[in-house]
Amino acid sequence: MSNSPTEETVLDVEHFTDRLFAFSITRPPAFRFRTGEFIMIGLPKTEDQKRPIMRAYSIASPAWDDKLEFYSIKVPDGPLTSRLQKIQNGDTVLLGRKPVGTLVLDALLPGKRLWMFSTGTGFAPFASLVRDPETFERYDEVIVTHTCREADELQYSQRLVADLINDPLVGEMVVNEDGSPKLKLITSLTREDHPLKGRITTLIETGKLFEAAGTPPLDPATDRVMICGSKDMIDDTAALVAGFGLTEGSNSDPKEFVIEKAFVG
Repeated sequence: MSNSPTEETVLDVEHFTDRLFAFSITRPPAFRFRTGEFIMIGLPKTEDQKRPIMRAYSIASPAWDDKLEFYSIKVPDGPLTSRLQKIQNGDTVLLGRKPVGTLVLDALLPGKRLWMFSTGTGFAPFASLVRDPETFERYDEVIVTHTCREADELQYSQRLVADLINDPLVGEMVVNEDGSPKLKLITSLTREDHPLKGRITTLIETGKLFEAAGTPPLDPATDRVMICGSKDMIDDTAALVAGFGLTEGSNSDPKEFVIEKAFVG
């Protein structure tokens, strides 16, 4: 079997801000992935390129979906995103063949509460996980945090989570029998006024995050954590999580928290 990428067709593109957009492409019938994994994607090479530029992108759609969705930043001079942000319906996107990743349920030990800490487009793998029934079968409570600079950058996560109540697979799972939410989205901003303002690391350190969630601080006996964002955010947040006594896990050695290990340029 060839290792070269497959050529897929753009089905939909939506721009949220001058820095953020989402798009979906066709999914090969034989393409399989675990919810939360990432894949290499790219665009056909130009005349001055020896080979296509490929980058790792978290798959934002759930594993059961018949299309593949992605959530991306726009970098004006980025080798890939400078072109990718201009794609339109019907265009061709290259899709790698081997999905991988650490932000998967099997990399965590069983627990009571699942936290997903994200900044910017780091919400993408969690967009996949909150649409997977297995996430709610494994945990009593699921809390997703999304920290951005400005309010407009929260559009994707806020709409997606709000629409989950109508999802045919998980709609009944995101709410408890007493009507309370089993899934919570906690948003914060760093540059504009917001009910919760500040970096996720600051909110964890001050305890404001746990106050907003209505939970006690992280406890390795009950809490499991996934972290996705910039490299600095991941490093800083992982250090804080470890300070609560949680240990980093992997696919081969499940523990209390995992971090994303792919970065898009």
